[in-house]
Amino acid sequence: MNDTKSTFETLAVWKQARKLRKEISELTQTFPKDEKYRLVDQMIRASRSVTANIAEGYGRYHFQENIQFCRQSRGSLYELLDHIFVAFDEVYISQKTFEIFKEKIMKTIKILNGYIKYLKEQKVSFGRKNG
Repeated sequence: MNDTKSTFETLAVWKQARKLRKEISELTQTFPKDEKYRLVDQMIRASRSVTANIAEGYGRYHFQENIQFCRQSRGSLYELLDHIFVAFDEVYISQKTFEIFKEKIMKTIKILNGYIKYLKEQKVSFGRKNG
């Protein structure tokens, strides 16, 4: 199903999620030190989970497994969105920063949903050809 010469690095959704991950890492460096093992750690883990699950799903070579890993990525994006709310509520970020990151997360979710839709269509098409 996947071209053995290409990798997840070519996926628009992975590129977008990678950019978001790097921006989250930079953002959390501005948070209070006492949040290092609390909110910061959770945000870093959630943002890393997004790209990691996209990559792992890509490597599975089965549409349904890939879709499931993408769904886990989507869950991590929503978790990250909640963490942005916490950062705003705790006054670690401004309203403007909150809005910027909320928009970036929602954009990534939109691209991911498009990729999931594409995978579902490929699964059906592949099933018709090979069924």
